[in-house]
Amino acid sequence: MGDQIGVIGYGAVGAATVERLAAAGRAVVVAQRQPPASLPPGVDFRRCDALDAASVRAAVAGLSQVVLAIGFPYVGALWREAWPRTMTNFVEACAAEGAHLVFFDNLYMYGPQTAPLSESTPLQPVGVKPAARVAATRIWMAASQAGRLRVAALRAPDFYGPGVIQAHLGDTAFGALARGGRAQFIGSPDTPHDFAYVPDCARAVVSLLDAPDDVYGQAWHAPSAPIRTPRQILALGAAAIGVAPRAIGLPTALLGPLGLFVPPLRELAEMRFQWDRPYLVDSSRFAKRFWADATPFEIGAPATARWFRDRVGAR
Repeated sequence: MGDQIGVIGYGAVGAATVERLAAAGRAVVVAQRQPPASLPPGVDFRRCDALDAASVRAAVAGLSQVVLAIGFPYVGALWREAWPRTMTNFVEACAAEGAHLVFFDNLYMYGPQTAPLSESTPLQPVGVKPAARVAATRIWMAASQAGRLRVAALRAPDFYGPGVIQAHLGDTAFGALARGGRAQFIGSPDTPHDFAYVPDCARAVVSLLDAPDDVYGQAWHAPSAPIRTPRQILALGAAAIGVAPRAIGLPTALLGPLGLFVPPLRELAEMRFQWDRPYLVDSSRFAKRFWADATPFEIGAPATARWFRDRVGAR
């Protein structure tokens, strides 16, 4: 077997991971349904439908390591079927190929909590989307415990950064400021919330890829800068582009009633526990094993705001 690394999904985290690997001279293959508009020099492409077992098997062929960093439309009915099927497809394909698997995951599977989230927080399938992630988690954990393959999950809170549009600190926040408007948030912008910077997420993925086998068979929390409120983070970015950090929050109690008329809000209603209380993530375990110098918001927020400003200017 060669040492090719497959990155499945070329969204924000997938693209940042590919960029980091390619810059280091690693052999990288990107796989997803459609080819990206562009790829770094030397990076190959394979078509892959994550919901089709044969397609996944073909995409994984010849790879020594696989990074699963895909996303699905934010629709619970789709997640209920798509995530367990996708995880089964990749577990089976990687097991057959003998490839290590790193799954870029979120924190939905913990459900509503009041204490900082740690890797030992029990799984809690409260809601359709959390239940879908719990089901996917149990699939890879069972395969790992059976000794069928080496698999690890990197779990990250909401992430942000240049190029991250569909996110809490994305187009409706930094993007709105760059257009001269007012940032909009779910919940209060003054509630502390952990956020991970996309380049840090990519660095953490590569850290797992390069680690010895004992890091597998478990989940790790991606590192993030010391917790701030969305308003504090927004202010750092606003100052960098010379605009006022104006922001407004939608009370989480309104997600249900408004969701009757606005489908995206209906999908967010079951996830209100992320925004109706401080959302703290304990990544100390990763820090002790790998590194702890996550990008400060004083660097990440201005870089993100400038990216959105330049995007508005290009239009």
